[in-house]
Formats: sequence, C-alpha cells, structure tokens
Amino acid sequence: MKLSPRTKKLLVLVLVIGIISVASGCAIPRDADGNIVEITSTTTFGEIMSTENWFSAIFVWPLSRLINAIAPTLGVGGAIALVTIIVNGILAAATFKSTVAQQKMQLVQPELERIQRKYEGRNDQNAKMRQAQEMQALYNKYDINPGGMMLVMFLQFPVIMAMYMAVQRSSAVQHGTFMGMNLQTTPLAGIKEGQFAYLILFIFMVVCQFISSKIPQWLADKKAKEEAARHHRKPQETGASQKMMQYYMIFMIAAFGLMWPSAMSLYWAINSCVNIVKTLLVQKMIDKQKG
Repeated sequence: MKLSPRTKKLLVLVLVIGIISVASGCAIPRDADGNIVEITSTTTFGEIMSTENWFSAIFVWPLSRLINAIAPTLGVGGAIALVTIIVNGILAAATFKSTVAQQKMQLVQPELERIQRKYEGRNDQNAKMRQAQEMQALYNKYDINPGGMMLVMFLQFPVIMAMYMAVQRSSAVQHGTFMGMNLQTTPLAGIKEGQFAYLILFIFMVVCQFISSKIPQWLADKKAKEEAARHHRKPQETGASQKMMQYYMIFMIAAFGLMWPSAMSLYWAINSCVNIVKTLLVQKMIDKQKG
C-alpha cells in the first residue's frame, strides 16, 4: 500500500513527538540512592551487557566512553560536539541515498501539493489513478524513492535515544561543566535560579532547531521561484499544512527542551547545526548533479 504525502508527514510528526516524549521520560539506570549509574573510562562492555541490556551495551556504552575520552582535551561541550559530528557522519554515510531522496522530496513538495490540489475533492477511481500516475512521474523525474526515506527516520530514533542516555551517563558530563553550567540541570531550573547562561543555551537550541526545520522549506521555495521565473508563472508556495507541522514540531521540542538536562539541549543544538550543514551540502550535490 502506498502512503500519501500527507500520511507520510503525519508519520514523521508522530515519530518526532515519540522521540522527544520517550527521550524526556526515558528511564536512566540509577543506583539505590537514586543517582544515575555513570559510565566511566573503566566501565567495560561486559559489565553493561550483564547488568543492563544490549541497547545500553552496544549503543550507549561506546558513546559515553568516547565522550569521556575526548572531554579532557576538548572539554565537555567539545566532546559532545565532536561525538555528535562523528555519529551524524556515520549515519549520513549509511543512509546517503535515502537522505538525498528525503531532501529532494522537500524540494518537489510544492509540485506534489499542486497535483493534490488539482484532484482535490475527486474521489472517483479514474481521478485517483491519474493523480497517482502524475505523482509517480514526478518521483521518477527527480529519482525519488518515497519508501526509502523512511530508513533515515527510523535509524535516527535509536541514535537520538543512545545520545540522550550517553550524555547523561558519561562521567565527564556528570562531573564537568560547560560555560559554568551544570549540564545535569534542566534549563527551566537554571532559569528559575537566575542563571541566564541556561536561558542563552535554551534560546540557542530553539533557534538552531528552527533554522534546521525551516531550511528545507526555504530551499524548496527558492527552487519554486526559480522554476516559476523560467516559465513566467506564479511560484507554487509551500502548503499551510506543512508549515503548521514544522511550527508544531519546533514548539514541542522547545517545550520538552525546558525539562530535559542541559546536556541534551547542548546536544540537540549541535545536532541541529550539523543538520543545517548537511542539508546545504546535500543541496549543493543535488544542484551539481542537475548542472
């Protein structure tokens, strides 16, 4: 069964909300006194595997160990940044084709919405068939496989969960600071205490997430304007439903961002910056291929 673009958008929204919700409420292993069980430079794979589970051993343990190893040289913030870049690089390499297809889908979104509007309200089988044919022709024109894009989204879920746990359980993060901030303190608690560094970090995270979410739309609108200018017609703008979904996701992330540890806010901001750079690089590759 083929999913419509609107259904895919809803699935993406549900996935993002699910990631944020689970991450915010995820149970981190704690000792008898209620303290987070740290992963130190001496914690072994076997210890985690025997006392916890395979996810912690395979994903969380190596990330925490890597943060611990880098922190003495680059500091806690630098360690989280470098590990985030490394993880995103590996993920991008593993899902390169799907990532390119995902970005191409953003670029052709105005054209997809034009096709949807063309057949809006027409429920007869013939109209549905012609709509499907036009959409498939558009996918073929830009070499897009809609089903392949789901790979990126579902691979991101365990990565985000692993990073969430790793930045909290790393002993370097537990005992280190970033710009004078205790990274285990939530931005909301820090702001209530009058420590404005937490407010700056929170605003930085929201701004980075906003740009990361909006840049594919900005690129799509730019492409639509260029195409319209070549054909001397009015450009197809991004639909209101897509814009509302973007704003809703940004709002949800901002709301949860007040309540999770500042280490996660720092990671999310860095991850958003990496996504911005990745989006621009992929777009440059797409433009080069077209040229």
